Amino acid sequence: MLTIDQATYDAIVAHAKRDHPDEACGVVAGPEGSDRPERLVEMVNAAGSPTFYEFDSTDLFQLYKEMDANDEVPVVVYHSHTATEAYPSRTDIGLASEPGAHYVLVSTREHGNNDGPVEFRSYRIIDGVVTEENVRVVPQLSSD
Repeated sequence: MLTIDQATYDAIVAHAKRDHPDEACGVVAGPEGSDRPERLVEMVNAAGSPTFYEFDSTDLFQLYKEMDANDEVPVVVYHSHTATEAYPSRTDIGLASEPGAHYVLVSTREHGNNDGPVEFRSYRIIDGVVTEENVRVVPQLSSD
């Protein structure tokens, strides 16, 4: 199960809506070994595409340097789908290279960047196998 605080959930949804009709993407880093999504890092979709996302290689390298220096790992890797359901595509599955991460997909297909609900789902993707998991949104992460 992915447990995420309300502010991070809201920020991911806002990013997805803001970038619509292009796909949004980003990472939520957390302390190594904790499974705590604590630090949201919005990334630029270098592909600038409504059907594909790609992290800018320079930005991604910088992010991994920061995470390494802070003893962090990517707890959540997220992106949006603008015209389809929040389920990993074959391309998404092929690009999933962090076996410990939660892969969050947000679908903005129904309301775009207008007010209205989105589909927010989380998956584990390990060796090409996709497993959906529950998402629990809490007011704030506990301190334990």
